[in-house]
Amino acid sequence: MLGEYRISGRRAAEISASIERAVGDGALQPGELLPPLRQLAERLGVNPNTVAAAYRTLRERGVIETAGRRGSRVRPKPATTARDLMRVEVPPGVRNLAEGNPDPALLPSLAAAFAAAAAEGDREPVLYGQAPVEPELARLARAGLDADGVPDGDVVVTSGALDAIERVLMAHLKPGDAVAVEDPGWGSLLDLVPALGLRTVPVGVDDEGPLPDDVRRALAGGARALVVTDRAQNPTGAAVSAGRAGELRAVLSGHPGTLLVEDDHGHHIVDLPLHPLAGVTRHWAFVRSAAKAYGPDLRLAVLTGDPVTLDRVRGRQRLGPGWVSRIVQRAVARLWREGAVDPAAVAARYGRRRETLISALAGHGVVAHGVSGMNVWVPVPEETGVVARLLHAGWAVAPGARFRMRAAPGVRVTVSGLREEEAGALARAVAEAVGGGGLCGRTSEVAGVRAGRGGRAARRSGVPPLSASLEREGPP
Repeated sequence: MLGEYRISGRRAAEISASIERAVGDGALQPGELLPPLRQLAERLGVNPNTVAAAYRTLRERGVIETAGRRGSRVRPKPATTARDLMRVEVPPGVRNLAEGNPDPALLPSLAAAFAAAAAEGDREPVLYGQAPVEPELARLARAGLDADGVPDGDVVVTSGALDAIERVLMAHLKPGDAVAVEDPGWGSLLDLVPALGLRTVPVGVDDEGPLPDDVRRALAGGARALVVTDRAQNPTGAAVSAGRAGELRAVLSGHPGTLLVEDDHGHHIVDLPLHPLAGVTRHWAFVRSAAKAYGPDLRLAVLTGDPVTLDRVRGRQRLGPGWVSRIVQRAVARLWREGAVDPAAVAARYGRRRETLISALAGHGVVAHGVSGMNVWVPVPEETGVVARLLHAGWAVAPGARFRMRAAPGVRVTVSGLREEEAGALARAVAEAVGGGGLCGRTSEVAGVRAGRGGRAARRSGVPPLSASLEREGPP
């Protein structure tokens, strides 16, 4: 423990600065165990409360994590080290299927909607003290939520899905609390949780969503919150089925104090019905983003939830940005009202691209997953070599390390920019990169995500559902 490094300081700020400086310099390594409070207090000749305050500061800054009686450790990965740094540098001439962006050709034109919203703003300027939510946007959002079976609640507008999730987590949790998250899962969320001083607890995923047994273990082990992606899960394309939703609600009913956060960022780009979990626990939030269907630069999501959660989010938002631009809100409301996006047509386009690639990969004996959204997840024996070989062959894909904790290796292919006639060439390149179909017959050993019962990706590709328990390895 600590090797040769000696923590110094008499005040909490000095002790925390000493530890943080050592982490930055490499004198304290990721995963290294820090001394117990009383032991360090005795060594430094200070009150244990002083050391406790120092450790609390370090947790809040994301430098260390505390796991009850197992003590405090330097975080395995500094919270400021974004998973986006694992991006592949794409040279000219290489097809970029790594970024996770929607197809610009399927996004609506924004000019008319913003011109109309700006003109309305000229006639009736929005000033301090006015309502933070555009009434028409709230009406349209609530109508859509009602149609999808999301429990009743007011509407709050945030600057995108991640902003909403951050505000909800901070409204209820304190540093050191554990959050159950999908693994593989959204890389930005996997960075956000530790950056808030919280601990991540990985939950396995198959084509139908989070695995109920994993969720049960996480909540029984003390996780205070659960974040679930309802559809178009990033990176696997999973979508919570009706059966899985029933199983998860049953698990949550045994833990009514859990904070449930649902992310429906796939709204208007998927053709699968929503099966919300909200309403089982006392505190819940449901987030619906406009980014994938209408454009990432809109930076807008609508949030509903229980009254306490919404009140806390609104109160904290007032002390920060105040509100999301009403001009943007009016523009999005106009896009929704006028049907600027045909959800069925967009979902069908993305669906054909996913299915064409999954089928082509299956023809080479390569398993792939993706029942919804714009991504396909391909389990691989190891990521670095596969990504490098594909890059050499002219294809850029995202390494799975950006999206996983304990899940087995894989790569994410974003099909939004993939032409259907390119699927065959890409599938051949993937098969060669992973060893000429070496995954065939070895799915239970290498899959980072399992095909759920009746998983559509498995049926379409001719690959049987995976049911074996997986040996998971950490990110390289």
